[in-house]
Amino acid sequence: MSELGYKGFETFGHVVEDWDKKGTLEKLISQYKTPLISAYAPLNVIDPSVRKDEIATIVRWGNILKKYGASFIVIEAGGAKRTGYDFAAHRANIVGTLNEYGKALADIGVGCGLHQHTGTAIETRDEVYAVMESVDTRVFKFAPDVGQLQKGGADAAKVIKDFASITVHMHLKDFVNGPHMGGYSPLGIGMVDLKSILETMEQANPKANIMHELDPSRNMPYTPRQTAEISKWYLQRLGYMLGNS
Repeated sequence: MSELGYKGFETFGHVVEDWDKKGTLEKLISQYKTPLISAYAPLNVIDPSVRKDEIATIVRWGNILKKYGASFIVIEAGGAKRTGYDFAAHRANIVGTLNEYGKALADIGVGCGLHQHTGTAIETRDEVYAVMESVDTRVFKFAPDVGQLQKGGADAAKVIKDFASITVHMHLKDFVNGPHMGGYSPLGIGMVDLKSILETMEQANPKANIMHELDPSRNMPYTPRQTAEISKWYLQRLGYMLGNS
């Protein structure tokens, strides 16, 4: 990431906590001059009995993030099994839970937002709209994965336009529906209208964090570095500069 000129990184909350305990995170950031921007947190939004513990976890992670200059947690809505899943029955509880997570993090000065994800409690276009039109957007924003939106059956560019004003963080990736990398691909290869999405964000919220990421898989057609190189080349073709200058 450092050699290619990416300006920051995100990793899982439990990884941040582990590296902090081991004393390795500060060294990595200092050595490679690539700051920590955010953390990813799969949290249960279905079972009220674990909510208190989940809040304690993300507050702990939030304080660690602040220690390293980061300020955002990307929340995956976990706890659901899609087989036989009744979103409508859980909607009110999901919204209430996300509001509580947002409030707890806002109280310590850390932002957060929904990262919808296939196979989770919030996957489809209708589920995304039902939640994001109901949450308290003063404390809880939208932090989508545009590749996941496309895979879940939505027009990712349209969703981003509809929620651009509250989209403050994004996982940018493409979707080809192929056999590798969960069906995803480096940028510019698949069916996601990335150009439109980036133009929308330029107009609505140019200070949003746009994170390029890609799922791994067995027998990948590219190395991780090659995926980053291809995606960087695509972004540069659109006029975006990733370099440190």
